[in-house]
Amino acid sequence: MATIPDGKGTLALAAFDANANLTKHEFGRPEPEANDVSIDIKYCGMCHSDLHACNGDWGLNLYPIAPGHEIGGIVQSVGSNVTSYKVGDRVAVGCFVSSCRTCELCDASDENLCNGSLQTYSSMWPEGCGQHKECAGCHTNGGYTSQITVDQHFVYSVPDKISLEHVGPLLCAGITMFSPLNKHVLKKKKEGKTLKVGIAGFGGLGHMGVKLAKAMGADVVVLSRTTSKAEEAAQLGATLVAHGDPDALKAAAYSCDVIVDTISVSHPVDGLMGCLKKKGTYVFIGGIPQPASVSPFMLLFHNWSIEGSLVGGVQETKDMLAFCAEHDIVPDIQVIAAKDANAQFQAMAAGESSADRYVIDMATLADL
Repeated sequence: MATIPDGKGTLALAAFDANANLTKHEFGRPEPEANDVSIDIKYCGMCHSDLHACNGDWGLNLYPIAPGHEIGGIVQSVGSNVTSYKVGDRVAVGCFVSSCRTCELCDASDENLCNGSLQTYSSMWPEGCGQHKECAGCHTNGGYTSQITVDQHFVYSVPDKISLEHVGPLLCAGITMFSPLNKHVLKKKKEGKTLKVGIAGFGGLGHMGVKLAKAMGADVVVLSRTTSKAEEAAQLGATLVAHGDPDALKAAAYSCDVIVDTISVSHPVDGLMGCLKKKGTYVFIGGIPQPASVSPFMLLFHNWSIEGSLVGGVQETKDMLAFCAEHDIVPDIQVIAAKDANAQFQAMAAGESSADRYVIDMATLADL
């Protein structure tokens, strides 16, 4: 969110170059304006996007940068127009913190797709927007910080059944998986259909996808490289197909109504796509910059659809939180101290991180 680069009062874990070493830093946050909520950040989850934004993978080159868009905290002050929140409320902030609020997409609560949306970190705070003029020309900084100031429209109440350490990852991994499953499973369930969902990749996103799809009443198959995670999938009520095994893929052909591909590195998709039923849909959610090779011929003769999905809008995010509270769905997490965040970044970069979401206890920033 908006940052005063030469300001003081906000502690942060920030990367200063593409080596992505997180270092203690300090900058300023603006005082709340009329529609703003100031939040004392208690926890922030660590997402692969945080690493990509810091290590140059996405070519952002915005330094110093404090990432983090999985924020859980407590309201510490509010602007004069804020009616939805009061001091002491438990709240959360996700992947975006602003949008134009006037376009067709915003009117439909697809603020995440608005051309004027601002991400929680790495978006330039615009000149002439009429808010926080002192922050204009500086990129937004996220939740690896002690506090943040956000427009009330992009702040979420935390349901009583969800803890602050768990809610942050729901605002990223949770809504990322909920949005396509809501579209292709939950809304179709109301038509009386039981669908089969394929989840490609079985990391943190994959685990969340299985939990959500099962709660929506779907049959679920995990598409993983090997059978090594078969027992883990079974514990969540899913079967597993090793997509590295041609015979296993052949046996799974034409079995899924929708496949959600969570894999975050470039990979062939033709074999995975063969698991779709005719008229099925393949959804990419892994942030991969390289093009995927897909045969239009195969799309034509199977009537397959391909789409991408990027988190969800404000209303859908509220719906996701309510759904997770109703069905007791939370991510598997490990809470770590700020001093251990660098080691987790390195594990993520090396592909050695577990499927658990690592969540930083932001109170430990003061110990650095």
